[in-house]
Amino acid sequence: MVISIMVRLSIIAAWVIFKIFLPNFVFASNLNPEKILDSVDDLYRSNTSYGILTLSVTTTNWQRALTLEQWSKGEDRHLIRVLKPKKEKGLTTLRVNANVWNYMPKVKRVVKIPSSMMASSWMGSHFTNDDLVKQSRMVKDYTFSVTYEGKREGKNIIEISCIPKKDAAVVWGKVEVIVFRDNYIPLSIIYYDEDLQLSRTLNFTNIQMMDGKKIPTQMMMIPVDEPGESTAIQWKKIQFDLTINDDFFSLRKLQQ
Repeated sequence: MVISIMVRLSIIAAWVIFKIFLPNFVFASNLNPEKILDSVDDLYRSNTSYGILTLSVTTTNWQRALTLEQWSKGEDRHLIRVLKPKKEKGLTTLRVNANVWNYMPKVKRVVKIPSSMMASSWMGSHFTNDDLVKQSRMVKDYTFSVTYEGKREGKNIIEISCIPKKDAAVVWGKVEVIVFRDNYIPLSIIYYDEDLQLSRTLNFTNIQMMDGKKIPTQMMMIPVDEPGESTAIQWKKIQFDLTINDDFFSLRKLQQ
């Protein structure tokens, strides 16, 4: 009789532990983290895309706002041009495959950006050259696993931890991607340096339907080592799957 009661208590205790501690891992095993990361990487692009956005930089010493126009085709072609303010109008960044160029209209000069500069600031913002033209891709450059699935701060989320592969040309020691559980739309991407110290956080907000696709229309990059500073992106317009010829992404077009 005593043994029977003890067995029952053990079963009940095991069930309680299972219900409390294991659901995150059981559900996570059924997830496809590669699909989730691809969804995040492709959030603002399709076969082709065109958009207008504002980029607002806040530092301890100054503020600036740029209006940008961008085009993309597949994963390998991307062009961004400054529309406003007038003094910077025409500044353009072009990526074709692994090659990236900047065009400076005041001096009519094209400068090729070396791969070592892809982690440098773009136009004085807290986004890098790579952030803006998306040369790296998470499933290609990182090993990854689901590290959490469940409710956090009232939201059902999935967290994926990404560790760079040995031969990957990336600067981060770890990247954490947090998405909504039901649609894989990102809430935040958290970046750690090579010493695994928190470096910066990219937050996504104001989800809206744009050209048939639900996307966060606002993004804010917050650096840890520069308190009070940030760079915000707001999408004003975006269109997907337009007809854009390959020769649009050329050095000739860069200078027009």
